Amino acid sequence: MAYEYEALIGGSWVGGEERIEVLNPATGERIGSVPSLGPEVAGDVYETAARGAGIWRRTSPLKRMEILFGAARIMRGRLDELARIIVQENGKTLAEARGEVTKSAEFLEYYAGMGRDQLGYLIADARPDTSARAVYEPIGVVLAITPWNDALLTPCRKLAPAFIAGNAVVIKPASDTPLIAIELAKALVEAGMPSEVIQVVTGRGGTVVDALLADSRVAGVSFTGSTEVGLRIQRSLAGSNVRVQTEMGGKNASVVLADADLVLAADTVVAAAFGGAGQRCTATSRVIVESSVREEFLAELNRRVGALVVGNGLSEGVQVGALINPGHRDRVMEAIEDARRAGGEVLVGGDAPGGELAAGCFVRPTVVANLAEDSSAWREEIFGPVIAVRECADLDDALRQVNDSSYGLSAAVFTRSLAAAERFIAEADTGQVSVNLPTSGWDIHHPFGGFKFSGSGYKEQGVEALGFYRRVKTAAVRAV
Repeated sequence: MAYEYEALIGGSWVGGEERIEVLNPATGERIGSVPSLGPEVAGDVYETAARGAGIWRRTSPLKRMEILFGAARIMRGRLDELARIIVQENGKTLAEARGEVTKSAEFLEYYAGMGRDQLGYLIADARPDTSARAVYEPIGVVLAITPWNDALLTPCRKLAPAFIAGNAVVIKPASDTPLIAIELAKALVEAGMPSEVIQVVTGRGGTVVDALLADSRVAGVSFTGSTEVGLRIQRSLAGSNVRVQTEMGGKNASVVLADADLVLAADTVVAAAFGGAGQRCTATSRVIVESSVREEFLAELNRRVGALVVGNGLSEGVQVGALINPGHRDRVMEAIEDARRAGGEVLVGGDAPGGELAAGCFVRPTVVANLAEDSSAWREEIFGPVIAVRECADLDDALRQVNDSSYGLSAAVFTRSLAAAERFIAEADTGQVSVNLPTSGWDIHHPFGGFKFSGSGYKEQGVEALGFYRRVKTAAVRAV
């Protein structure tokens, strides 16, 4: 089945002569297409979005709540269908895709429930016969630029708090995975959302994104993707008074101390490193092992990594799916070769499978050891099924290596020592910290976001996320 979709522009579904072909990364087969729109659409998009922002701001929070709950019900009712779309355009496994649909619905439901929350609060005023209050208001029109690795979950993580706060949203999905974003918009409109409130612009990056960023009607930009692009967006909007939220890259480390449960550590690291074929910003990509347990831990780790089943995400028993496209597969393979040239030892994997998988974008799960601290494989994000392993002398050395990074998204420590755990939480310079848990897997109500070049000052998820999508107005009234 081919999915031939239109974009939602100006309150209407819009096609176009130029199309973006969507390919299945596991097979190379065409699965559908969307319009390849250019900068000329920006005017209509924002004219409609500005009108939608006015409509939605005047809509009762209880009505917004009803619509978000309705969209979540629609998505849950179509779970298997939506999951198969995700697998076909992204390459992840069917189990992972089902989990993504479910968690995406949970984002809508979680923020929908906030439609019953306070709209502000009363403040004491020292002046006679005067009362004061703070009122929450939407910021207006939000541009959401979303990635291909969680092509439904990330839009829901952004759109749900934006909508419950009363904003209109223009979403620019990744060109590799536009289909599921359009399905999300369909669910929202079917649930009763005015079509002016959600605009979906499909098109290749570059000029269309530049045009969307340049419009004066944009009040906030929420971006998830690479650090390189996120910093470029920050620079382009500097001095414009547009709010910017960037969730960017990571080089997340898991520390295994000598007193750790090594079986638990190996199981957890494997799940965190190779879920989504390692294409997650929170994936474990560095492992720092205390010297005295290095060999024992590596034996546990390598046995598990070598047993992982790679293949088409729709096939039963597959644990690691395809990478997003041939170019990205080639970049991951080149990173592995760079690690070899830098003296790293590939203990497991390190190649692309052949045979019936040769046509797909696959890389075997890979473990590389003995890297120098200044090697690119240790310091730079690979965003694939590759983990690098180094030793540490003790907790002091482990923390030094964890924090010696331009990234600061997530870190984990495996230990039975409460003192070591608490010190790690206090001193790891990352936005997320785990003890005997993966670097990934944060829930919808957990504030989420990284430090340093992994993110901006605005958190996503939880109540904290609302801070980006609304402003506070203070009002005082004297009775006369």
